[in-house]
Amino acid sequence: MAMYICPQDGTRIETTALTWCCPVCRGPWDLDFAVTDPLPLNSLAERVNSLWRYEEALPLAAPTTSLGEGRTPLVPLTGTVSAKLDFLMPTLSFKDRGAVMLVELARRLSPERVVADSSGNAGTAVAAYCARASLPCTVYVPEGTSPKKTEQIRAHGAQLEIVPGDREATALAARTAADTPGTFYASHVFNPYFLHGTKTYVYELWEDLGGRLPDALAVPVGNGTLLLGAALATAELHALGLIEERPALIAVQAEAVSPLAAAFRADADALLDAPAGAAAPTLAEGIAIPRPPRARAVLAAVRESGGTFLTVTEDQIRAAQLDLAARGFYVETTGVACWAAVGGWTDRSVVVPLCGAGLKTGLAD
Repeated sequence: MAMYICPQDGTRIETTALTWCCPVCRGPWDLDFAVTDPLPLNSLAERVNSLWRYEEALPLAAPTTSLGEGRTPLVPLTGTVSAKLDFLMPTLSFKDRGAVMLVELARRLSPERVVADSSGNAGTAVAAYCARASLPCTVYVPEGTSPKKTEQIRAHGAQLEIVPGDREATALAARTAADTPGTFYASHVFNPYFLHGTKTYVYELWEDLGGRLPDALAVPVGNGTLLLGAALATAELHALGLIEERPALIAVQAEAVSPLAAAFRADADALLDAPAGAAAPTLAEGIAIPRPPRARAVLAAVRESGGTFLTVTEDQIRAAQLDLAARGFYVETTGVACWAAVGGWTDRSVVVPLCGAGLKTGLAD
């Protein structure tokens, strides 16, 4: 197996350990893993029809927990904007890409329990894959999480813990539980295996576009797991000589909760000091993260790609959800943020992810 490595202080540890964060700085892990063999584009169609077809690029192989995740359709919306339909995943969100990696790792380590925290979709995905792997699972969610999402978590047999307060309070509760011996913390933020799952989003684009990528990738950003996965994939494809240029990463946040956009506009390398008090409410609950632990990495990735941050208002989110529905796509409110931000672009090609199904939240009020 690869090694965990702390990007801040260089601390290293075997991935067989259940240590969920750097013991020195308590920050998230990166993974010391390199892709060395180019993917054979012309023969990929002969492989398994899931994200596991990109085995050369993944730190785990031969999974037993797969639900057939990945290989979602790419559909044009305008002459320059296309959508990748990740709401067609087994649990109806893109989080399956990373959750299957986390749970496959957990299955191999045989912990006493698996713990996750989420605003809904990641917790649902972890619960489903834990059910597939016969692993006991507890999912922490903040009060106010969509009832459809909590229902889905319970349906998969996970224990649900509803935490008073916001997303940060929920994360703190889960991390306290994660410190209990014998616990695997299936954190989509702290564990880098999740990022190596989300990077398959870009590998699929590369395959479907015949060995190239669009000019830009627009990505909704809360904790930044899809964006960081995209950055990993584009770096790997470029290093292997499989693409000539890396696309610009366009990070989209809800205007109501946009700490990374504020830091980017201030030319800061890390989050700015936030005012005291709870975060403002937003329809985009999946990206309402006031203090993302990988903020530095997200900001650096966007800048390195030549990208930028965009924010969208609540009215724009409402309008975008209805507009996509009128085009045949019923998408949850978080998942429409990128369409709201770049749907009118005509000067360059861009792909937006439709990350979660509308059945998870319903129509915005």
